[in-house]
Amino acid sequence: MRLENWFYAIPLRLRSLFRRRRVEQDLDEELQFHLERKIEEYIAHGLTPEDSRYAALRAMDGLTQRKEECRDTRRVNFIENTVQDIRYSFRGLAKSPAFTLVAVLTLALGIGANAIVFSILNAFLLRPLDVPQPQSLYMLWRDADRSGYVSYPDYVDLRDRNRSFDGLAAFSLNPAGLDTGDTSTTLWTTEVSGNYFDVLGIQPYLGRFIHGSDEHGPNSAPYIVLSYPYWHTQFRDDRGVVGRAVRLNKHPFTIIGVAPPGFYGTLSIGAPDCFVPMVNQQQVEGASLLNARGTHWVFMAIGHLKAGITPAQASADLNSITSYLERTYPKYDGHVTYSLARPSLYGDYLGGPARAFLGGLMLLSGLILLAACANLGGLFAARAADRSREVALRLALGSSRSRVLRTLFTEALLIALIGGAAGLCGSVVLLHGLSAWVPIPKFPIRIAVNPDGTVYAVAILLAVVSGILFGVVPVRQVLRIDSYQIVKAGSAGSAGRRLTLRDLLLATQIAICAVLVTSSMVAVRGMQRSLTSNFGFEPRNAMMVSTNMSMAGYGAAEVPAMQKRMIDAMKTIPGVESVGLIDWPPLSNGSAHGTSVFTDETTDLRAANASAYPIIYKVSPEYLHAARTGFVAGRAFSWYDGQNAPRVAIVNREFASKMFGSSTKAVGNYFKMQDGSRTQVVGVVEDGKYMSITEDPHPAIFVPMLQSPSSESGMVVRSSRDPQKLGAAIRSRLRDLDAGLPADIETWEQGMDLALFPSRVATISLGVLGLMGGMLSITGIFGMAAYSVTKRMRELGIRMALGAQRREVLRAALGRAFKILGFGSFVGLALGIMASKLLAFMVYQATPRDPLVLAGVVLVMLMLGLLATWVPAQRALSLDPLKLLREE
Repeated sequence: MRLENWFYAIPLRLRSLFRRRRVEQDLDEELQFHLERKIEEYIAHGLTPEDSRYAALRAMDGLTQRKEECRDTRRVNFIENTVQDIRYSFRGLAKSPAFTLVAVLTLALGIGANAIVFSILNAFLLRPLDVPQPQSLYMLWRDADRSGYVSYPDYVDLRDRNRSFDGLAAFSLNPAGLDTGDTSTTLWTTEVSGNYFDVLGIQPYLGRFIHGSDEHGPNSAPYIVLSYPYWHTQFRDDRGVVGRAVRLNKHPFTIIGVAPPGFYGTLSIGAPDCFVPMVNQQQVEGASLLNARGTHWVFMAIGHLKAGITPAQASADLNSITSYLERTYPKYDGHVTYSLARPSLYGDYLGGPARAFLGGLMLLSGLILLAACANLGGLFAARAADRSREVALRLALGSSRSRVLRTLFTEALLIALIGGAAGLCGSVVLLHGLSAWVPIPKFPIRIAVNPDGTVYAVAILLAVVSGILFGVVPVRQVLRIDSYQIVKAGSAGSAGRRLTLRDLLLATQIAICAVLVTSSMVAVRGMQRSLTSNFGFEPRNAMMVSTNMSMAGYGAAEVPAMQKRMIDAMKTIPGVESVGLIDWPPLSNGSAHGTSVFTDETTDLRAANASAYPIIYKVSPEYLHAARTGFVAGRAFSWYDGQNAPRVAIVNREFASKMFGSSTKAVGNYFKMQDGSRTQVVGVVEDGKYMSITEDPHPAIFVPMLQSPSSESGMVVRSSRDPQKLGAAIRSRLRDLDAGLPADIETWEQGMDLALFPSRVATISLGVLGLMGGMLSITGIFGMAAYSVTKRMRELGIRMALGAQRREVLRAALGRAFKILGFGSFVGLALGIMASKLLAFMVYQATPRDPLVLAGVVLVMLMLGLLATWVPAQRALSLDPLKLLREE
């Protein structure tokens, strides 16, 4: 078959779509053939050739109409009309570049904000871990304290006795010192159970992984698996690193493998540098808790459910094991129940507040998009009013209203898609930068928020829905157009005084923007309160020196003497006022140890009988003085409170009230620790913030570090000297004591970066959304004011010609815009006050009822109104009434 015959074998409808010019040529030839046959018939009946042609055209009702009928039979007119609508819309938008630019940028702001927030939400809450079969992966969640922490012996029992998981792995995150022979650095390790990689189904990039067969008791598996990023940056992709001997905290370890790219462990916000066996905890952390059933230090247990097992069945299975453990070991946990959760922020340090914040942020970004749609709806309504004569002419020439509306919708969808593409491109750039951002270098925080297919699909959907939303606004105007009256009058009418749809849209937009401005003001106020609130200690004018003796090879017996030498050395620095040690500085890294305590009369020391579960700190005698923690009653520790002295403690006011009824009754009384030792309260201090700045008052106790030594400590050095000079002096003293002792020296305020990180993120995020709301307010009010001045120029000219004052002209031109601004701002502020609970989830000590917040919102909205109406006001005042009247 010849090539052209292949063409004619294709169905006509497909040929019409893809070979339109050829099909149209064939149609012209066919119609011309029928026309010529008709002409010949009429000539045969005696008509002249010219009359025969006219008669044939009349008989065929015109060639153009016949062509349209033929196209209708092919059912491709809709596609052709759509293409025409797109071309027409592009030409119309090109003729109004200012309108197009404002519309595209407005929608780009809304789509971009939602794409960024949804990408973060998707990365932390919706997207599963990048491991094989993530749909069956669950973590264990303690119902009592809403955490994933578990003791190692309990983990072993749960791992070996459960019948619901294919395997149950465990991990924990800790810093360590690595000496490669060439360099010495501090890195973050994930201590993993031997079956960790096997349970997850991960394959190594180089070498091999740690396996359960490597474990033969404490410190039996001195192996390291490097993460791919750490291997890439620190070892420069050296494939010969496998088998290399290094020293971890002065202990020999062997690098046995490299994890694959893209695997960052099982924390959605963590990025460890390496993985080490959990059985080597003593070498990594300086102490072993492998046999401490009452100490919950294993961060999380995680595993794949067996096929056919539901989470409810698995929870029942685990809880039957905990019932057995309760009967077997009644002294420790008491009644513990577990549920299952997906590994995400549910299992990370941020927990519930982060989920609440992300949910609230998504809601506010949705309001941004809604405000953008309201803004565009007003712009499209104004544009439709300005184009009413054009629309009337199209209707008068035979175009249907449905065709006109389809053109308007096409224009709206084009703007939506262009604006969505621009917003998505901008969000992708910002998200890539956010993914590369290291907010707190000393902590392994990873913000992997690069967009995926889900984010792109949501952005496209939002763009289409937005286009439909603001494209619907001018429909009523088009349906009510009287083409005869408009063509006859030659005008689209003027701006009246009745309430219009544009007014309602603008008021809605301003109300939404006022809510956003309120949230940003609340965030700024909350951040200011966070930085000036009472922490129970004074971080200003103090340095924090974090050390870990185990990293330098110090044994448990050597630690107290070395710490005393460090304190004495710091006191010799000129300008130092006081020095103290604490094992875990409050608000330093979100970690602290809790313990069960009992009344002195309690004999059954099971966890269920505990009277309180306070945070416990180990401190040197002068720590509370160096921290500027205020005493309520009693005395401070002394160097005589050592190992052989009676057990003593200093408690905070919350603990004293909970255990003894009041601070005055606490001093001199006793309580029992979890190990049964009687401890006397010798002092009471004010309450503070320990884990988070948003926490409620929590009981805390301080015990002498000499009675409970800790290899890890933070040293508070209080001085009014310049931090840089003081830091250099501190480093010099430490080098003189032990050049191999790793130390992290920073101001105490810098040491609180992790605790303040959520508040700072909330402030920045809500501040940006407030700024975007302000920008949308400016464009909306400006559009309303400019449109009002344009439509009322003749009226304003007459007023000025009759002697109206400038103030009256401004009131006539812009009074409506300011009334809508005032009404919308009032409604938005009221909604912001009603949303107090939502904002309280997002920002510490948030309250829109704060007088400063209320005043700030009113002032900001007033300034936005003045800024938006400045140009229209200047235009109204510069009118020349004589020129306007001459033109009329």
